[in-house]
Amino acid sequence: METRSTQAFLNAGATVQPRPKTLPQQYFVSQEFFARELEKIFATNWVLVGHQTQLAEPGDYFLAEVNGESLVVAKDQRSTIRAFYNVCRHRGARLCEEQSGHASAIRCPYHAWTYALDGRLLGAPHMDETPGFNKTEYPLKPARLGLWEGFIFLNLEDASTERGGYMSLEKWFEPLDGKFSRWNLAGLRAAKRIEYDVHANWKLMFQNYSECYHCLGVHPELSKISPYDSAENDLTDGPFLGGFMRIASGKSLTMSGNACALPVGDFGDDDFKFVFYYSIFPNMLLSLHPDYAMVHQLQPQSPQRTLILCDWFFNPEAFKRSDFDPNDAIKFWDMVNKQDWHVCELSQQGIASRAYESGPYSARESIPAAWDDYYLRQVS
Repeated sequence: METRSTQAFLNAGATVQPRPKTLPQQYFVSQEFFARELEKIFATNWVLVGHQTQLAEPGDYFLAEVNGESLVVAKDQRSTIRAFYNVCRHRGARLCEEQSGHASAIRCPYHAWTYALDGRLLGAPHMDETPGFNKTEYPLKPARLGLWEGFIFLNLEDASTERGGYMSLEKWFEPLDGKFSRWNLAGLRAAKRIEYDVHANWKLMFQNYSECYHCLGVHPELSKISPYDSAENDLTDGPFLGGFMRIASGKSLTMSGNACALPVGDFGDDDFKFVFYYSIFPNMLLSLHPDYAMVHQLQPQSPQRTLILCDWFFNPEAFKRSDFDPNDAIKFWDMVNKQDWHVCELSQQGIASRAYESGPYSARESIPAAWDDYYLRQVS
């Protein structure tokens, strides 16, 4: 006999919705779809390129690549962080070749046109012999830059276009206003960067990061400290997704299992029992621990290849202590990262097979399904 609740359910005409399915094959292997992603997503959204601590002094710079464009991100003499296309205004030569450095000015290696770090053209040899030439008409082409919680984002879209899709960085991050203030992200100091070259589509990294359905089998070391079934999500729709998982009492996500540094913020005792994981569309993975923060920056290279820059950030006061051991956390997550990248590569290999068909997401994969939904809205 049916229970009253079951009968009421049927009488209401409700139906059980099928589980959402994974994306079709072409989204992971097609060069045409990849080109569409670059144009629709990476050329129009705010893209993570670094952290303000990479530019400690005026004159510091680093190169960023967004949607195939090389850009110079520099701190000028007034300590303003700016971004410019890495293209000389004379005959288009690439200006900077070193990935990072320090300079009082930017000098073209071809014909020695020289630019200030605020983009002004300072010198152009022999161009005074050219009638009508005016240096003020040839500054470096700027790119839109913004800071959020100390992280540097670039947006290649021109706000003056009629497309209507441009959104300021402040407006973009408005839904997260104050959410991460306890971690003092802008004031943290980076201890290490590891670059990973992963032979898998960039979306697979987001999907893998967004569920722990795989953790018990793929990450036994992680699961001993942070139970794979302890996840709870508080951001479940849109460009910002994720939530927290529990950490075993008195433990930290390190090789030793012990905290490796001073707390990154002023936390209560309960907050030492959680690690927070959030994906920020389209290329940032933010992992917030009591004693450090970890950030993945994804740089899609092709449908089958993604560069990932992973940075570890700590309380700057921790660097002054003799017991500070950042490698305890770095080695732990380097191990876990490699485990993740391996299964992502296995996924890429299987998806490329003629046998692949979209499969159903489990109830523990609601965030990857929500990520797919937002992605599809952006790429359509």
